[in-house]
Amino acid sequence: MTFNWKRTAFALGVGASLSLTALAVPPVQAETPPNMLVMGMRIDDIITLDPAEVFELSAGEISANIYDRVMMFEPEDLTTLVGGVVESWQISDDGKTITFKMRDGLSFHSGNPVRAQDAVYSLQRVVKLNKTPAFIFTQFGWSADNVDELIQVIDDQNFSITIVEDFSPGLVLNALSAGVGSVVDMKLVEENAVDGDMGYAWLKSNSAGSGAFSLQEWKSNETVTLNANPKYRHGEPAMQRVILRHLPEPAAQRLLLEEGDIDIARTLTPDQIAGLEGNDDIVVELHPKATLIYMAANTTHEALGNPQVQEALHYLIDYEGMANSFLKGQFDVHQSFWPAGLWASADDKPYSLDIERGKEILAAAGHGDGFSVTIDSLNTSPYMEIAQSLQQTLGQAGIEAEIVPQDGSALWPKYRARRHGLILARWSPDYVDPHSNADSFALNPDNSLEAQLTGVLAWRNAWADPGVTALAVAARNEVDLERREALYSALQRLHQRVSPFAIMFQQNEQLAKRNNVEGFVSGSNFDLVFYRNVTK
Repeated sequence: MTFNWKRTAFALGVGASLSLTALAVPPVQAETPPNMLVMGMRIDDIITLDPAEVFELSAGEISANIYDRVMMFEPEDLTTLVGGVVESWQISDDGKTITFKMRDGLSFHSGNPVRAQDAVYSLQRVVKLNKTPAFIFTQFGWSADNVDELIQVIDDQNFSITIVEDFSPGLVLNALSAGVGSVVDMKLVEENAVDGDMGYAWLKSNSAGSGAFSLQEWKSNETVTLNANPKYRHGEPAMQRVILRHLPEPAAQRLLLEEGDIDIARTLTPDQIAGLEGNDDIVVELHPKATLIYMAANTTHEALGNPQVQEALHYLIDYEGMANSFLKGQFDVHQSFWPAGLWASADDKPYSLDIERGKEILAAAGHGDGFSVTIDSLNTSPYMEIAQSLQQTLGQAGIEAEIVPQDGSALWPKYRARRHGLILARWSPDYVDPHSNADSFALNPDNSLEAQLTGVLAWRNAWADPGVTALAVAARNEVDLERREALYSALQRLHQRVSPFAIMFQQNEQLAKRNNVEGFVSGSNFDLVFYRNVTK
């Protein structure tokens, strides 16, 4: 391709968007309605739309458009943390209590007013349900036993939270911008509760938000349909309806985009992007993302539990070969747990493909003759191509790897149950602070099976290192920004050397759209994707 584009690195919380337009093709025969946005993408990772449980990328994006959170990054300025349902906050002198004032005049999609009681109910609900992302809040010392005392309503317009653990208040405010900080309509949810489940069964496939859109329907592995909120606090969106179509085949996405049946294709391969050259009805945008692709080793596996085997794996990956071929333009090599372009990232790349060195380390570990293992992977591009590359290079060192492809609805529950061998997976921060990823990749306070810390990647791989955990806690608690940055830099480099994670790539989203579509915002994180400013 000869597209002339420039890439801009993104700052904290920012996804740069760059456009490139090609030449000419015959006019299309179809187009979507002017007040409807239709996107082609993969949405088979959705297993729930309850914001207290959502922990998958597609559902996180949808949730960001249905719910306003306590704190937010708005699409108009993805660099600045602001109040969502709250207009202001005060931090106590000891840094332990934050008091929030609600915005006036907000209402849910149901018409019910948004009150402090709803915010408190929503935060308490996350802790009490204790689903996968609850650790984002429970790390503050909140539990089902104490959360009613630590998160309290003052009156209809004011509420307070109290932090038990030693956390920077700034980090806590950032965490309240995560998906679990979404505020649900307490009255509507409780009307649909069954046997005291706080609406858990109902909210899996319904919505109770105050955001720019409401959920009309989710058909698993088919479509998600959203309707515009005419009373949204920033004004009614121009797109009255947004439809996400599950189109797992990139070729189908490209065809429907070129024919005008969809407005945006979200998951085209580099070859499909190249195939759009010469079509001036299509614009391709580059959105640098914080999403990482990594391989992890379940340490309960006899061979994979050996730290030397884990070290060897790093040298049996063809990082540059993949990045320069089937991943070209869509992923860069990145080898630390905090994404490049974000504050406190360690961007050095100490590993490269070295089969002989990998074999030497395996021999020293007592596995010179190799061993057998499975690679669990998503059954889509580029994961299957990456898995096949890994299978080939691991095989050169005597490791016989069987690829087990599956869709996200099967892979993620399996991962959370520690039933994998090697796994090829993706990760995006829950909020824009390095502790978000450190808390999952590095900090494992209880490695027992009974702990069920399913949101913690270290726990999922049955790995805990006291030194790494101590450094993660020190970085989390440090108030001085320069020292905190240095601690995170040291933590990432230590993690590279001693963990069962081989972090490989960081995403650049190449998004192809019809040239009449404007205002689509795709920030650095999976839940900083917004539809409300789209026009056609």
